[in-house]
Amino acid sequence: MKLYNQLTKKVEDFNPKNKDEVKIYSCGPTVYSYPHIGNFASYIYWDFLVRALMFDGYKIKRVINLTDVGHLVSDADEGEDKLEKGAKRENKTVWEIADFYIEDFIKSYHTLNLVEPYKFARATNYIEEEESLVDTLTEKGYTYETADGIYYDTAKFPTYANFAKLDLENLKAGARVDFSSEKRNVSDFAVWKYVKPGENHTMQWNYQNKAGYPGWHLECSAIIHKELGETIDIHTGGIDHIPIHHTNEIAQSEAAYEKQMSYFWLHCDFIKIDGQKVSKSLGNVYSLQDLANRGFSPMDFKLWVLQGHYKGDRNFTFDDLAAAKKRRLNWRNRIAITYQKDDIKDNKEAMAEISNAINDNLNSAAAFSVIDNSELSMSDWQKIDELFGLNLINDAPNINENIKAIIAARKEAKENKDYTKSDEIRTKLEEQNIAIKDTPDGQIWQYLN
Repeated sequence: MKLYNQLTKKVEDFNPKNKDEVKIYSCGPTVYSYPHIGNFASYIYWDFLVRALMFDGYKIKRVINLTDVGHLVSDADEGEDKLEKGAKRENKTVWEIADFYIEDFIKSYHTLNLVEPYKFARATNYIEEEESLVDTLTEKGYTYETADGIYYDTAKFPTYANFAKLDLENLKAGARVDFSSEKRNVSDFAVWKYVKPGENHTMQWNYQNKAGYPGWHLECSAIIHKELGETIDIHTGGIDHIPIHHTNEIAQSEAAYEKQMSYFWLHCDFIKIDGQKVSKSLGNVYSLQDLANRGFSPMDFKLWVLQGHYKGDRNFTFDDLAAAKKRRLNWRNRIAITYQKDDIKDNKEAMAEISNAINDNLNSAAAFSVIDNSELSMSDWQKIDELFGLNLINDAPNINENIKAIIAARKEAKENKDYTKSDEIRTKLEEQNIAIKDTPDGQIWQYLN
């Protein structure tokens, strides 16, 4: 398999040291509100990565974190904690907000038929490990204290700018640092934040005799080290994580543990909606439920996502989603054909082409083209379902004996030129989501939707 590696800025062969335990970490949600479809696109991309590796014979150990503390509204070191913001919005405690949105996220995750990770790791369950990591960084001389927290001195990590190709000389302080004149460098970041006098921050722990909470970046480093060990195989996230979040993770982990943090780093691009950024002010923040209200299933959306590439500049429209829904219906109806024909052989050539496509930096679009243009057996469709997780076979069951008898009765009516009865039977079948097509080889049944 070849994958684009942000670390080296090129496509490389993926050759894990241990094929029986490929270690993957995915940055998960900050659990303070409902995710929108743009958020779920990233989990679909990385689910496909996991499925493609499994398809190639690898065994996966994957952790997805759940950020329930320390993620400030700026994504850096200033502003309100997003969980506190959610609690005020809904007049609940931060713990209630975290519990509710974690449950909602995992429910949606399962609705999308995404592969269960080894662990969903909640940040507040790793406070001891996070404090220990701050201790280690301090002992090694990488931190300094200010009035509002403990900061990582990025000048002590010579390769800090490499991952995101940051221009530190010309980096403007801006909103990232104007709240604190105590920072030594504009790129320095908090590994531990103190609760300010008068600040209502419910989630807090006593560290070095001061109330505080872990920094957002620290959480991922601590969870990875605890659950996956030193040097994982793949770290995934969004392109927005590159310049700050993942850059800071690398600085923390590699300074503390003196090992490469991850061999591969994969990042997906954002999706736009009708050519515009996803924004509440534009009224284009759609949830999976919003799509369902318009007649689209989670699998329709999943197929739409996988029609493109994780590094592609994607634009979502409902017309395109309708086309994806139609494509999925076509695939389900081709599965229906396999129930009615017993001479469809396994298509080894097509499956090899699909394998080549997915191993070419997860080129699912090319794989879909092969699927569209190849006759496939039930065995082939089962493999395709395992690879893409689209629930094709579950949503394309064979008809029961009762419906088969009704179809046979229509055939008899047509042969007897009783077209009125034939049309009545057709209508009866349509009420059960079954369409009948007359072909030179006889009747075939298909799903209407």
